[in-house]
Amino acid sequence: MDIFLLCVFLPLVTVAWGQYSDYYYGPYNYGDNDEWVNVYRQGFNFQCPHGQVIVAVRSVFSKKEGSDRLWNYACMPASQSLGEPTECWWEDINRAGTEWYQTCSNNGLVSGFQSQYFPSVLDREWQFYCCRYSRRCPYSCWLTTEYPGHYGEDMDMMMYTYDYYIRGATTTFSAVHRDRQWKFIVCRMTDYDCPFQNV
Repeated sequence: MDIFLLCVFLPLVTVAWGQYSDYYYGPYNYGDNDEWVNVYRQGFNFQCPHGQVIVAVRSVFSKKEGSDRLWNYACMPASQSLGEPTECWWEDINRAGTEWYQTCSNNGLVSGFQSQYFPSVLDREWQFYCCRYSRRCPYSCWLTTEYPGHYGEDMDMMMYTYDYYIRGATTTFSAVHRDRQWKFIVCRMTDYDCPFQNV
């Protein structure tokens, strides 16, 4: 009798779980053979394909290579409910050696990173590549935990929940370790156009 009940209820529980739980992204593809997008002490420019957004960031630190990091990113298509991107742009430069906080203006989502290394401060300047989807607005925003957990450690940040998007980041810079910790700004986006913009 118990086996019969299990056979009856298990499919129902599975269907309910699929309907009401969050959807999760699958394994991330960091590009061809998981190669890094940069070499140490060199600049780089990474952009997701059209209609895709950043969903994972991976990095390793090397003190002997100028306290620099190798970087790689994974992209996934934005939800179909957002439609196609209507506009994309590069945000202002975040200067090396300083702490900063930045979100994509005009309700944009992060779809790429650009960076240049500065040996004089053993740090990088950064720019976000942002894309706006119609006039959709962010809501239910939060900050991730710090990545990496400690200065000088490897970093592997992944967006596990579907329909949450990276809108920016805040970083702290250690003059002792010559490294950064990142907290990513993550939001949901409305399924409808909004009558306002953020700045």
